[in-house]
Amino acid sequence: MTSREATHLLALPDVDEALPRSLRDRIDVFAFGAIQWPWLLRSLWGGRKADKAALLARLDLSADALPHLGSWKADTRFLTHIVDAIEAHRPATVVELGCGASSLVIARALQKFGGGRLVSYDQHRAFVVSTGQWLASQNVTADLRHAPLGPPPGDWPGLWYQLADPPSDIDLLVIDGPPWALHPLVRGAAESLFPRLADKALILLDDAARPGERLVARRWQKRWPRIAFAFDRSGTKGTLIGRVGAH
Repeated sequence: MTSREATHLLALPDVDEALPRSLRDRIDVFAFGAIQWPWLLRSLWGGRKADKAALLARLDLSADALPHLGSWKADTRFLTHIVDAIEAHRPATVVELGCGASSLVIARALQKFGGGRLVSYDQHRAFVVSTGQWLASQNVTADLRHAPLGPPPGDWPGLWYQLADPPSDIDLLVIDGPPWALHPLVRGAAESLFPRLADKALILLDDAARPGERLVARRWQKRWPRIAFAFDRSGTKGTLIGRVGAH
């Protein structure tokens, strides 16, 4: 969830107080917050201006198309990973968890390289609407869907998107939400979409350098042997890259 505007230090509130959150979840958030504050501080930087300019030029977007990066937004390295994947693999279907700046980059890259479709989910209904307006201002489109938070699938903690009719045969899965403040391992529940991945599909997980995401990666590696995972340390936040059938 990342707007085109300058993002405040604290993210928008994500949790309806009526939703159940266990004491253990709250303790884990507090404990990991004490551990991973260096990574959180690094995430406030969105990358070099030169890299951002190069990315916009590559996509034939104006200099003001992405006026702000950093804070809770994807950094330029993660956005470049996305564009590289789309240009190289020409995915027919991209699913994104957590819409915003990355949605514009994905939609424009699809428009330029292959013409696939983007289905993007976010927990904030008003933000889904404003993101759609942002994309329209740049002459790109995407299927942006509101997905309220609710009980997570399987044995994952925290809360998770209640996804309505997610696509099958996903060629590229981009994971940039929900926020860690729900639980440090919250994004692990994205594995509920792994059975829908097409042969040779790609997975891109943002913020992969954080301790919580590293634990998620280890669990995924054990549970999904048909997916080869690699960690890219470049950029401000790190990226976990999964390749289906790459072993």
